[in-house]
Amino acid sequence: MKNTFSVILLVFIFSACSKKDPVYVDNSQDLKPHYDTTAIDSFSAGATSEDVIRKIKMSSQKYQDSIKEAARLQAEEKRITEELEKENKKKQEEEKKKANEEKQKKASESSEVKTE
Repeated sequence: MKNTFSVILLVFIFSACSKKDPVYVDNSQDLKPHYDTTAIDSFSAGATSEDVIRKIKMSSQKYQDSIKEAARLQAEEKRITEELEKENKKKQEEEKKKANEEKQKKASESSEVKTE
């Protein structure tokens, strides 16, 4: 009886396990990495050189705007320095005129003193 009971139990277990349908899982998508970009070797077709990247950056609107802003700032600085130089020249000319007038006054006063 023990043998028949164990045989029935074993048959029941095998039959229960064998009736299950295998579940097929599609792993082909899991094997592909989910990157937003594809790595490109620097020597492969489609790789961009540093010169091309630099040209692209130089042609961008932000870069062009920064160049224009730098040129405008340089022009403003140049204009300011020219105005300062003009003002300094005017001041120097006025000081020279005052110095010449004072010399002439002293010379005229000394000549008047000598003649008296």
